[in-house]
Amino acid sequence: MLRLLGWLFGFGVFCALGAVAVAAVYLNQLNATLPDYTVLKDYQPPVTTRVHAADGTLLAEYARERRLFQPIETIPPLLIDAFISAEDKDFYKHSGIAVDGVVRALRDNIMARIDGNDSIQGGGSTITQQVAKNFLLTSEQTWDRKIQEAILALRIESTFSKNKILELYLNEIFLGLNSYGVAAAALNYFDKALYELTLSEAAYLAALPKGPNNYHPFRRTTQAIERRNWVIDRMVENGYVTAADAEKAKAEPLNVKPRSSGSQLYSAEYFTEEVRRQLGKLYGEAELYGGGLSVRTTLDPHLQEYARKALMDGLIKYDHGEGFRGPVATVDISGDWGVAVNAVKPLSDVPEWQLAVVLEVGANDARIGLRPETDVEGKVVSARTTGMVSGPDVKWVSKKLGTILKPGDVIYVSKVADKDGAYTLQQVPELEGALVAMDPRTGRVLAMVGGFSYAESEFNRATQAMRQPGSSFKPIVYSAALDNGYTPASVVLDAPVEVVNADGSIWRPENYAQEFYGPQTLRRGIERSRNVMTVRLAQDLGMPLISDYAKMFGIYDDLNPVLAMALGAGETTDMRMTSAYATIANGGRKIVPTLIDRIQDRYGKTIYRHDERICDGCVADGWHSQGEPLIIDNREQVLDPMTAYQITSMMEGVVQRGTGTGAKVLGRPVAGKTGTSNDYKDAWFIGFTPELAVGVYVGFDTPRNMGKQATGGEMAVPIFTEFMADALKGEPPTPFNMPGGMTQVWIDPGTGVKANGGDQAIYEAFKPGTGPNLVTSVIGVDSNAFQAIQSGQDPAATDMNLGRGGLF
Repeated sequence: MLRLLGWLFGFGVFCALGAVAVAAVYLNQLNATLPDYTVLKDYQPPVTTRVHAADGTLLAEYARERRLFQPIETIPPLLIDAFISAEDKDFYKHSGIAVDGVVRALRDNIMARIDGNDSIQGGGSTITQQVAKNFLLTSEQTWDRKIQEAILALRIESTFSKNKILELYLNEIFLGLNSYGVAAAALNYFDKALYELTLSEAAYLAALPKGPNNYHPFRRTTQAIERRNWVIDRMVENGYVTAADAEKAKAEPLNVKPRSSGSQLYSAEYFTEEVRRQLGKLYGEAELYGGGLSVRTTLDPHLQEYARKALMDGLIKYDHGEGFRGPVATVDISGDWGVAVNAVKPLSDVPEWQLAVVLEVGANDARIGLRPETDVEGKVVSARTTGMVSGPDVKWVSKKLGTILKPGDVIYVSKVADKDGAYTLQQVPELEGALVAMDPRTGRVLAMVGGFSYAESEFNRATQAMRQPGSSFKPIVYSAALDNGYTPASVVLDAPVEVVNADGSIWRPENYAQEFYGPQTLRRGIERSRNVMTVRLAQDLGMPLISDYAKMFGIYDDLNPVLAMALGAGETTDMRMTSAYATIANGGRKIVPTLIDRIQDRYGKTIYRHDERICDGCVADGWHSQGEPLIIDNREQVLDPMTAYQITSMMEGVVQRGTGTGAKVLGRPVAGKTGTSNDYKDAWFIGFTPELAVGVYVGFDTPRNMGKQATGGEMAVPIFTEFMADALKGEPPTPFNMPGGMTQVWIDPGTGVKANGGDQAIYEAFKPGTGPNLVTSVIGVDSNAFQAIQSGQDPAATDMNLGRGGLF
């Protein structure tokens, strides 16, 4: 018997040693495939990139995983207590593995096997084990993975502090609504920062790790409240909150208010999308959507709203003149008309308008039903609101409403002021346009609107639409002339000219009025937008020089040096044109437009700054009676400052006496130039004050004739004027500063000769060594003919020599 017992004992020891050996080999194999847990020291999770306006207003967030990293020191104890109560009440006591949790897991798996269920039952994982699984392992349910999780948890506990482990967990865990980490979840569920969360809200977030979809706030509201209340009860058991506070919190509804994604300022969608594209080019998609960049843009929200309104008003005014084109859609209203019209999606960025369905039609009025809203669950609300559209309130439609509308038509409407229940008809314009406003001293884009509605079309006409600028390009030609020997008083012949093209065809440029005006000063030529004399001027200078200037100003990269380009026949963008004019307003120093002031990485380090001017003396350890820091402007001087002032003064004349007189109502110094392309397809006005440079473009996306009245002065100037009136309201008028060394002389604007003042005389600025014309200095026109011009005779009625000369 003793021998048998000895044999059995030996066999048992042998088996035990064998089991230990097998276990050792098994664990060694698992250990060999374990990931390196020390990488958690350099944990850099994907973090949301946030874009702000210049005043700090949040414009947009970009992320594939919406996460805002939150150091453990800044996470409120209330939230930590809630998660510990829900997920791991002994977190601060165990060493990575909770024995009672392991026992429960073994029991659950044994019972599952007895019941014939071979799958591995979850549960029993501590917060540390969840960190190991979420960061280092897969989510597969196998014994190998569970054992690896336990080994890693022990090693993590031996390496990192409890607070560090908790920080990793609370910033990584998925909590639904594309929220990763507690900071993002607080924003996405409640639109709150962590420190603003109530007990009820903190407990609900702590209820979500078990499965966000299981406790969805709208689809599974009852289960969500039950789970939240369970968490609150556990917090009471653990001594974190009182029973009274718990009962009060449990009585509250969930109060979930999902935070909207995308642009947070409805008027700035074109701007934020352009910023997104630029960030992608600078840093790549991975950094854009996960780098946690903090981007401070140049956008002024107030100016952006003014710009949007001004452009919309201009486009709507033109569209109203074209008449009503028909309804947005037609729906069946035999059932619930609210559900029917709700299926038609409105323009999300035109909140001034509402969709409505026509319910009944009279001779000149219509009863309408306003599109009902949807609740947070996506269900159509039950309330129904009706109103009336009356013919007298729709002044832009000449026909009776009963002839253009029928029941079931879906239309846009807006409220009529001071008339309850009254609405007027609206329609989305076919005409499009763009407005860019920038600081002419820095190139900071303060406002940018790329079309009527971003929700309708994401195509940005400010930066992407290549259009002919027409006569708005002429200031570049005149600037080149002023830089190369001409003065504003120089005279150029405005008379028929023929240009032989490379293919042998003949081009005969004409003025807008199809008339010729004889010898004209450069000032009058730009004020009246003379085409023929501009072609002569470019002919004299040489188109290669004009092409060089266009490139220096940033309008074109490589302008084809043919004479038609002097009249703005080449295609460019509103942004480029506005930047060129800003360069003139900046005294000829090159302006490079920017939508971004500064970019910081996730740690707050500045990695990009637009302003590259040198600040001599800005960095100092203290004040030691030194002088003020000196800002050194190292930007390229592309135009002589005196030339810049001369062309600015000439473009002031465009507003005072020329094609841009609509801007005179601003009552302040304004310089600018209109532009109208061939066949009235594009209308422009680019103008500036010392404070703002603004470019306005109007045209169809598929270019077509807008009508003979669709000139820059008629279409673009009113938009410019409306915006500037709002943008500069309350600001005192500021004159343009003349550089030192220049002299001013009264001249006759018709001849360029010195005058003695008077209503018609111009106080012209001249560079050193230049001055008004003398009669004998006019070359190419005989003296009798010139004297006839001086006396006011029609040049076409004289026998003057209308030769092809350039400078006269």
